Amino acid sequence: MTDGLAKGRRKPSDTAVLVTGASGGIGSAIAERFAADGCRVALHYSASEAAVHAAADRCASLGASQVLTARADVRKRAEVLRMRDELKAAGFVPNVLVNNAGAAHYGMLCDVTDEEWDRVMDVNLKGTFLCSQAFMEEMVSQKYGRIINISSIWGLTGASCEVVYSAAKGGINAFTKALAKELALSGVSVNAVAPGAVRTAMLDALSSEEIEAIAEEIPAGRLAEPKEIAETVRFLALPESGYMTGQILSPNGGWVT
Repeated sequence: MTDGLAKGRRKPSDTAVLVTGASGGIGSAIAERFAADGCRVALHYSASEAAVHAAADRCASLGASQVLTARADVRKRAEVLRMRDELKAAGFVPNVLVNNAGAAHYGMLCDVTDEEWDRVMDVNLKGTFLCSQAFMEEMVSQKYGRIINISSIWGLTGASCEVVYSAAKGGINAFTKALAKELALSGVSVNAVAPGAVRTAMLDALSSEEIEAIAEEIPAGRLAEPKEIAETVRFLALPESGYMTGQILSPNGGWVT
């Protein structure tokens, strides 16, 4: 399905997508979805080198016109800027940025340490800030771009025992809405995707009974698959979706309406 990406005088190969946190379930699914359209993709990772290279191989086999991997700690400005410069040296300047890198935390707020708070805030919120700031300049210069931030349903409603994570994702939602207003006249849209429960390794710590109990709470009767989140991201990246900006789309099976 490449027609949408090709309209408006844009070929699939004109679309260069950087996905942060691309070694995990949602991130790799997003990269692979764009690869299937024939786009150019860059997969960022922090530590999971083997997983990201496996995802890159899948992207290449799906037909991506260019595949790169890039390592950086998104909490650190110097590393984000180094990643930007290395990608640019390789001829890759993203016009679609998917801020997917994230860190979860589960536990009572009374037990949260300063270090745990800083880690979750820095990876989720500061990482989104640093990457957006680093890559939006070229988008503004080109008068075209898409920034898509991966949030969470808990950024919309909050979750008991996930206060830190909820706060970080809620911050991403507010960041999205505000930056969208700054960049709208520059042809750059900024949106967020706030998934509900998704079948990824993040849920590996739960028993099958616990996962079944979550599914029973969801009107759709099941968890989402990573590829379903990827389709939402792809929609927001289309040239035709340029009038959609400052929005938080939540594919959650009717869990929160």
